[in-house]
Amino acid sequence: MSRLTVYDDTNPAEPRLVTEDPTGIADALRPIGVRFERWDSPVTLADDAAPDAVLAAYQPYLDTLMGEGGAGSADVISLTPDHPGAPAMRQKFLSEHIHTEDEIRFFVKGSGSFVMHVDGRVYDAYCTEGDLISVPAGTKHWFDAGSRPSFTALRVFQDTTGWTPHYTGDAIAERFPVG
Repeated sequence: MSRLTVYDDTNPAEPRLVTEDPTGIADALRPIGVRFERWDSPVTLADDAAPDAVLAAYQPYLDTLMGEGGAGSADVISLTPDHPGAPAMRQKFLSEHIHTEDEIRFFVKGSGSFVMHVDGRVYDAYCTEGDLISVPAGTKHWFDAGSRPSFTALRVFQDTTGWTPHYTGDAIAERFPVG
């Protein structure tokens, strides 16, 4: 189940808000410019569906998303606990960073936490299958799929250069462990 936990950025021990209500999650994230939606998709895919099959199955949804934001690129990212590069891939996104354009993800399977650091607060959006999240360009954040990552997600950007993380150098992610 999706969940949002909000903290003061100086106090990881005491959440200010915890909600699993999709409307409550969207309402709490909207003021910081983050879009959150739950999609009831009729798409059913095999667990081992190839990226091309995933893209083809979700093409109508992607067309809508890309049309709304002018995005021109979509791909599939998938990570399983038995992937030999899983620890290194997880580590890459555990440090706070920004992107030069909006980061849009739709969770086809599995889960992961998008953790945003905005105006003295930390917003941990734990996303699960059927969740769409769009983090605005320039928003400090990190992503954690846990110590045994298992997810498949669609990524949408205007330009693949926007996928490059620009690290802030802040060690805040180490104080707010998730997963």
